[in-house]
Amino acid sequence: MLWFFLCVLLLLMGYFFYSKLIEKIFVINPTRKTPALSMQDGVDYVPMSKKKIWLIQLLNIAGTGPIFGPILGALYGPVAMLWIVFGCVFAGAVHDYLTGMLSIRNGGANIPYLAGKYLGNPAKHFMNVLAILLLLLVGVVFVASPASLLTNITTDLMNSGSVGVAAVNDEAGASKGSILALWTAIIFVYYIIATLVPIDKIIGRIYPLFGALLLFMTCGMLFGLIFEGIPFFRTVGTDISVFDFFKNMHPSNLPIWPILFITIACGAVSGFHATQSPLMARCTQNEKEGRFIFYGAMIGEGVIALIWCMVGLSFYDDQATLVEAIKAGTPAKVVYDSAVGMLGFFGGILAVLGVVILPITSGDTAFRAARLLIADFFKYEQRNLVKRLTIAIPLFAIGYFVSTIDFSILWRYFGWANQTTATVTLWVGAAFLYRNRKFHWLATIPAIFMTAVCSTFILNAGIGLGLDYQLSVWGGIIVAAVVALAFLTLLKPLTTDEGNES
Repeated sequence: MLWFFLCVLLLLMGYFFYSKLIEKIFVINPTRKTPALSMQDGVDYVPMSKKKIWLIQLLNIAGTGPIFGPILGALYGPVAMLWIVFGCVFAGAVHDYLTGMLSIRNGGANIPYLAGKYLGNPAKHFMNVLAILLLLLVGVVFVASPASLLTNITTDLMNSGSVGVAAVNDEAGASKGSILALWTAIIFVYYIIATLVPIDKIIGRIYPLFGALLLFMTCGMLFGLIFEGIPFFRTVGTDISVFDFFKNMHPSNLPIWPILFITIACGAVSGFHATQSPLMARCTQNEKEGRFIFYGAMIGEGVIALIWCMVGLSFYDDQATLVEAIKAGTPAKVVYDSAVGMLGFFGGILAVLGVVILPITSGDTAFRAARLLIADFFKYEQRNLVKRLTIAIPLFAIGYFVSTIDFSILWRYFGWANQTTATVTLWVGAAFLYRNRKFHWLATIPAIFMTAVCSTFILNAGIGLGLDYQLSVWGGIIVAAVVALAFLTLLKPLTTDEGNES
């Protein structure tokens, strides 16, 4: 238990100390008018309070990633917790803060525009394609996972007869597949509506209610772990020493490098966040709120990731049972089993609903962000509903087609696209700091690290070249070194005449 609370403490220390250093290096300007005030359009540029924005930002970025990823990461053992803590503090939260603040400085601009401005037009075009692909994958993945959880809830309620419909279910011959299809359709319809209407009409109003469910889920699962007498680290053996935090315990002996750093994205560092922060940058009323909104929401996601990592490490009697549960029903089964097992049927249902709202609230903003990216690329204004539909309808049609692909394949491509986006975004933040003669290493070091991770993964994994593992590791290191050298030699600091953007 002490290990878990130590990890939470480190996350909080990251917010109260390291984030202040980041803010000091970035140099905020509280007197500068933000896009929320200077570019109000009643649709996407809408001033909101910082507490509401923080909650929306947390719900936007915290999809199934900080739940499914840490559960899968738990297969490696306690080392997963170390990646969540240090990845979140030194990479993920820095990534989110720089993205959000640079968007505020550039009129609420999306990440492709920022990539073009600070790294050049080739980076802009690459990020346009990559970001839209990522958002599409996120939207589809975040339809499948909540639909699966809602199907489990519906099926159990019907079979238990607790809602008096078991007989009706038998007579109608309703199958689990038809229930899944129904929930999938309902979520898609909600996404369409939420993508089209002004951001303060649905997202700004009902997300506080979703936030209450999220709070219940987070506190409920932590309560269950502590007060239900479940030994911490039971899945991998309760006698954990500090050295075990560095041991690879994966039953299939999959390498920690680089797969763990791809598996646990949200909760550590995630490129998806780079597509979401600009949404809230368009609603932030003062630059001094950025640290709380962007860095702080990432720390909140890190705490959620730690809790679910501990569920994976503790709920089942042994690692073999955890593996069986994941194989039987993806991490969604682990979520359902642990919530109902620790909190009882109805308490567990509420906790699962808290998990359900995370991907739903991320999926709708993923499609919204994709619509805005496409609109920005074609310079197609979005105040008119018909013009929003012109982009949204084809986007959702493609999304529905992609949703028919096997979930495991979708998740694999989502993981690579997500971390590759994070890598480029970290280089964008590093470029801004470097060109403005600020201490750029706070972004450059994690950018180099993630370049090595993504390069090694694509060289070795099934979706890549399939090279020998050792060769892929050295190849990833060489790629990271070459990119870092090019960054430091080819990118030039701004001159006094060009002006500093502080």
